[in-house]
Order: sequence, then C-alpha cells, then structure tokens
Amino acid sequence: MTGVLYIVATPIGNLEDISLRAIATLKAVDLIAAEDTRHSRQLLHHLGIDKRMLSCHEHNENSRSVELLQKLAAGSDIALISDAGTPLISDPGYRLVTAAQQQGIRVTPIPGANSVITALSAAGLPTENFHFAGFLSAKTLQRARQLESMTDLPGTLVMFESSHRIDRLLEQVAQIFPKNPCVVAKELTKLHEQFLHGNAAQLLQRFAEEPKLKKGEFVVLIDNSAVSDDAVLDADDIRMLEILLDEVSVKMAVKIAMRLTGKKKNEIYQQALKLREARESESEN
Repeated sequence: MTGVLYIVATPIGNLEDISLRAIATLKAVDLIAAEDTRHSRQLLHHLGIDKRMLSCHEHNENSRSVELLQKLAAGSDIALISDAGTPLISDPGYRLVTAAQQQGIRVTPIPGANSVITALSAAGLPTENFHFAGFLSAKTLQRARQLESMTDLPGTLVMFESSHRIDRLLEQVAQIFPKNPCVVAKELTKLHEQFLHGNAAQLLQRFAEEPKLKKGEFVVLIDNSAVSDDAVLDADDIRMLEILLDEVSVKMAVKIAMRLTGKKKNEIYQQALKLREARESESEN
C-alpha cells in the first residue's frame, strides 16, 4: 500500500497559528520534506517534534521528488512544508504534487495560514474577485508588462514583494494604477504587523518619511474593482462604434473608440467583432 503525501500549512509568523491537525500530521508521518530544514527545525522544536527531514526546494525539487516518490510508493507517509504558510503558493512543491497524483499516490491538504488570504481578510478592499500574481519579475520592463497585463482584471490584485524592491514596485504601480486604492500589508501575524493604506504615490511618500517601514515582507493589494464598471459599453458607445465601422477598419475603429470612450481595448474589440459578424450575416440574407 502506498503512503500519503500531506501538504501541511505552517505559520506565516506567529507560531501559535498552526492547527491541531497540522501538529498531529507532523507527529504521525514518517518523513518531513521541508523547503529549508534548518528553518523548519525551529518550528518542530517549538512543537516538541523530532522527525527525520529532507530538503525540497526550488533548486533540488526535480531530483528530490524522485526520492520522495520512491518512499511514498514503498508505503511511507510524507509531509511537505515550506518556510511559512501553505506550500506551493509561491513556494516549491508543484512538481512533486503533480508527479504524485500522476502515479496514483494520495495527496491530502492540511489547510492553515496563508498570507494572501490573511492580507485580503483585513485589508478592507473588495474580496468578491481577486487575482494573485505572486512575486513579479525583478526586471523593470518585465514587471511593467506584468502590471499592465492586469489592468483589465476586475477585483483586487494581490502580489508579494521583498523589502529591497518595494519602492520600485510602487513606483510602477503609481504609473499604471495612479488612482487605485492600495494596501501594503507587512509582517503579517508578527509583532510589527501593519496595514498601510493609500494610492501608490501616497504609500511611496509614507516609505520616504519612515524608511523603517521598508523592512519586512510585504503583500501588496491593488483595488481594481472599478474596471468592471468602466469596461461596460453603453448604447452610445456601441452606436459610435457602428458609425466608425462604416468608415474604417475594425482595427482603426477600435483604436479611435478607445481614445474617445476611455474603455478597455478587449471590450471594444469584442463588440466590434460582434457588429461585423451581424452585418455579414445580414448581407448574406
């Protein structure tokens, strides 16, 4: 009989946030695969757990997965943990979990702390829809493209950032989302936990005035919920688009309509295609 791979969430800061089920699982398994064994051993010591550990991080996950899968196939139960929070959420484990499922090995989640949900729950921004982007690129141009690709996403945009890049991220957010309300959540569940509110420019000013705020780990949230209302084309927009299509190509009509309405390209383009298809259908009849 094969073993079970448990995906165990651990605290993101406050060690008291670990669940009773997570503790019982870590005590019961034969082996714990950890992102950083030295870091995780501190947690296990706090819990009074002495268990064999193996590292499983982004640099060795491919080779380590082979070893772990062999142990699972032989009947060993294994817990996968990351340095903090829920494994696989911007942390290693995807390749191991996918391979285990492909081999018919049972994968069981042990839910718990997660910085994305923790930040959303207390940030005071809309939560009906949210989009998690993890860590954006460290390269300026690529990061700008990633942010621009999210401008049409309705809801709250959530991403991680480190202390040495938080200024650069907010500078680009100020350019691409200049009016959007933002929240920077730092040191979640820890002693110096804070939720900083304002648009990106205001947050940059806050960091400039209080440089100590730039220390720590950050979850950055951008309220982009208004895009859903702004994107909707009204009757006047559609009539204007019909007139433009009488005179110019679809591409040019979309470009002009974007300038005149301020609406998003995708919405206008899709409507232009519908109008063109309707005209072609009428002409065939």
